[in-house]
Amino acid sequence: MAIDDSTAGAYTSATYSYLTFCKLHGMPIDPTSETLSYYITFSTHINPKSVESYLSGICNNLEPFFPEIRANRASALVKRTLKGALRHHGRATTRKSPLAATQLQSITTDLINSLDHDDMLFLSMLNTGFLGLLRLGEIAVSDNPHLRNFWKVVLRSSLVWVGADFEFFLPAHKTDTTFEGNHVHIAHIIGAPDPKPIMANYVRSCDRLFPLHPQLWLRANGFSPTRSWFLRRLWQYCPPDIASQLMRAGGATALAQAGASGELIRGAGRWSSDAFERYIRKNVIVLHALILGRALHYSPAA
Repeated sequence: MAIDDSTAGAYTSATYSYLTFCKLHGMPIDPTSETLSYYITFSTHINPKSVESYLSGICNNLEPFFPEIRANRASALVKRTLKGALRHHGRATTRKSPLAATQLQSITTDLINSLDHDDMLFLSMLNTGFLGLLRLGEIAVSDNPHLRNFWKVVLRSSLVWVGADFEFFLPAHKTDTTFEGNHVHIAHIIGAPDPKPIMANYVRSCDRLFPLHPQLWLRANGFSPTRSWFLRRLWQYCPPDIASQLMRAGGATALAQAGASGELIRGAGRWSSDAFERYIRKNVIVLHALILGRALHYSPAA
């Protein structure tokens, strides 16, 4: 229960990979530093960055049986083997494209007058996710029914209007290890559509169709929107290289372009480190604004 179900699935896959390696080469399962080093070398057909995450899963699952596994994982031999694998077999990182504010504006212009409930749902999810720096998994449910968790679902009752803005309670997210949740505040950014009337139109439709359903995000058929449903709608307007992190990456980039400080972006996106910097997709001008924290076009309400 200490890790998310989706993470547990990835960890199990990594452990099976390690056990298959040991069986294939007639090696004991005991994860000594030498065995882990051999496993890294054997797995050079996998991106070395992925192998590093595989080791995390292997440590998590085998630690109850081999308490010294984390010490072995941190040994100089394993670290050097990983470094060598990255040096000789590393691959350039290919990043998916973020959603640009101009694309968001274009999609909004196309759907803003639609009376179809699913159109209003998609548009409100897209704008809210962009301005709230949300992961797709925080507003859409998994396509795998076994990975769905009602604990993570945003409730309609948590939505409140705050002047020209609105906010809702996000009960859980990827880095929330204490399960305390966060209040996500959605404000208008210059260059992006105004999110409040878009959300208000959707909420009126949702309250009319489903007055007793607790979820905030609901399709016309009464079910929560899935990741694949959202992406299929998105790909009608954007190329497939727009990834599931499109809203989060695009929102972070838009904030940086608007001159928001690194601290504001980190807090808005609920990052516990400077990992948000990899989402800043623009060049020197954006980075310059981020470093100086110059609010050149940033709405004070945000």
